Amino acid sequence: MSNPTQQLTDQGVSIWLDDLSRRRITTGNLADLIANHNVTGITTNPTIFAGAISHGEGYQDQVAELAGRGADADQAIFEITTTDVRDACDIMNGVYESTGHVDGRVSIEVSPDLSDDTAATTAQAALLWKTVDRRNAYIKIPATRASLPSITASIAAGISVNVTLIFSLDRYAEVVEAYLAGLEQARAAGLDLSEIFSVASFFVSRVDTEVDKRIAALGTDAATALKSKAGIANARLAYELFETSFATDRAKALLAAGAHLQRPLWASTGVKDPSLPDTLYVTELVAPGVVNTMPEKTLDAVADHGVITGDTVTGNYADAHAVLDSLADVGIDFADVTQLLEEEGVSKFVASWHQLADTVTEALSAAAGADK
Repeated sequence: MSNPTQQLTDQGVSIWLDDLSRRRITTGNLADLIANHNVTGITTNPTIFAGAISHGEGYQDQVAELAGRGADADQAIFEITTTDVRDACDIMNGVYESTGHVDGRVSIEVSPDLSDDTAATTAQAALLWKTVDRRNAYIKIPATRASLPSITASIAAGISVNVTLIFSLDRYAEVVEAYLAGLEQARAAGLDLSEIFSVASFFVSRVDTEVDKRIAALGTDAATALKSKAGIANARLAYELFETSFATDRAKALLAAGAHLQRPLWASTGVKDPSLPDTLYVTELVAPGVVNTMPEKTLDAVADHGVITGDTVTGNYADAHAVLDSLADVGIDFADVTQLLEEEGVSKFVASWHQLADTVTEALSAAAGADK
């Protein structure tokens, strides 16, 4: 009998690791995860890079070289992170080729400081794409209102995009619109649509964290019965929207011209409530053609004891709608929840980015002092 990660793969779920460090690259750990845990992609974000660089392992030589050139923190972060992503792309290249360029992907994020600056986001996305210089990279752009035009512009320029920080169905619909508009512009410019890829990263566990806090404050039996159900319900309805959005005549025309589906990606799939099963946001979100990006702890749990029962999404749309309707009935404003989570998501990444800048500044100063 195949192991749980192979069973997920057989169900059409792409397993991506939500972590990257130079140590993973240089020790063979990443190659091992590809070979033994069916890992077919990697996502990164400012928090992940802050953790990796703060531990320093594998970065000393490059930091010393950057310090010798007089690089500031922003320049150093750019060079360090693009180096890691480029090297990881090279390790993933075999997967990229064997999956017809669908997987084998490594994501790198534009600076979260730019989330409200459309022009700057678009420019940095293009610079990251050019600097990494690997077709199997993804440029992560947040699904803030200001960044939606950047998604369209990037897709139109032939840049593959991972749209991140999606919490609401309404915003997800806008993301799909931005993708389709970008494809139409790319087609009009004569670009090969078959070489443009995108995923839409829908966050899961953070939804439960916020909703369950409000459920606890209400304290009623009706509210308590909904505990830890919102995140999965919201994601399942995102998949329903994915199916209907790409069944339109507009989408079909682009697909017929060589374009690809913008796959749903389940992000924030590590369980934050210890009372919940540690594989919950994996086993309950199995559907064809999705990506599940997992922290290593979750990946290990799935590999060890995950129970994969087949598609757990498409037959559950009615129940998912009922969960959101019931949340409204008990007085939880779900639109307020998702708006708050988007704002908090950007703020958390900004804070991590500044922490990363402080860490790199200290490392550059220490390296410069050691050379004197």
